[in-house]
Amino acid sequence: MNDEINVDVCPGYPVSWQATALNTILRGTFKPISGLLLRSDASVVAASRIVALAKKVPLRLPGHVTVEGESFGGCEGEWVRAGRELDERRVLLYFHGGAYFVCSPATHRPITWRLSVAARRPVLALDYRQGPVHTLAESLEDALAAYRCLLERGYDPADVLFAGDSAGGHLTLAALLALRDRGLPLPAAAVCLSPWTDLTDTPRRVNRLADPLIPAGRVDWLARRWTSGLDPRDPLVSPVLGDYAGLPPLMIVTGSTEVLRDEGRRVAERAREAGVPVTYEEWRRMPHVFPLLADILPEARQAFLHIARFLNAARALSAGDVPAADTSDGGSLAADLRAADPGAADLLAADLLTPGPAAGTGSAAA
Repeated sequence: MNDEINVDVCPGYPVSWQATALNTILRGTFKPISGLLLRSDASVVAASRIVALAKKVPLRLPGHVTVEGESFGGCEGEWVRAGRELDERRVLLYFHGGAYFVCSPATHRPITWRLSVAARRPVLALDYRQGPVHTLAESLEDALAAYRCLLERGYDPADVLFAGDSAGGHLTLAALLALRDRGLPLPAAAVCLSPWTDLTDTPRRVNRLADPLIPAGRVDWLARRWTSGLDPRDPLVSPVLGDYAGLPPLMIVTGSTEVLRDEGRRVAERAREAGVPVTYEEWRRMPHVFPLLADILPEARQAFLHIARFLNAARALSAGDVPAADTSDGGSLAADLRAADPGAADLLAADLLTPGPAAGTGSAAA
């Protein structure tokens, strides 16, 4: 039954005109600008402060979405709830991306509210400590502390999911490895969107020119910056080198032209070698962490149907029954999901019909 979620998928959807246009814009603006600017600690601090302003810009959210601030221990975060009849006994712990120095839960709400729908549970998005002030070890300790806090509040590990994108995907995998090594109970499954998993000094040559968003040289520079004084081959620093034995089912989503694509592939291969069921999806010509662009890209909205299907399959696997599903066709996938979870399927299907940013504004408590 593992074969139903232990699969490689290259979704056959045609590349949308929105994706083509966005890739062209990113290639001509964001990529060269970041390639020029990210060359010193001062530029990292400046970029962090500029992106921090995004917290003050209200994002347009559907009316069924609520956001509530959370503080526990030394950590901050926010609860994101979307849709109706969520199972409050269950939770998804989300780690945002941003290369360990930019972004926040607020910048990643286009992902977290849709994950709440896909998982049919509240999402706790963690505002973990980041560089250049803080270290990778401190980010990891925040992730582990948040998970311990959830367990102390009475959540069963079987009712907890992990998810993260880019650096947050790195944090997701590092947290799973650390929990396993410390003999602590593991969550039920994890989803990694374009995970950054290799912080060694191996030069990135794949997709250096094809990636529309990320300059490979700046990723290499940041890896050297964050691993200064550390062993970059430590699996908690470079999870791509980890032993995945005993970990829960994983889903890894990448774009075919990403600089980080092969890092996700290698994690999938190592995890499978260790007996972990992995759904690996590689979407044609999608930019880094394309689900973050779900307000713009139809492919990004479609990806959450795939995530919902994986989460249902992982849950069924733990119960000993995984239904078959065609992951290559959006219509079949939606029908399969609707049979398993009509509420999630209806909301995600409605989101697919959204031509642009979602109408309406969700409520938020700072």
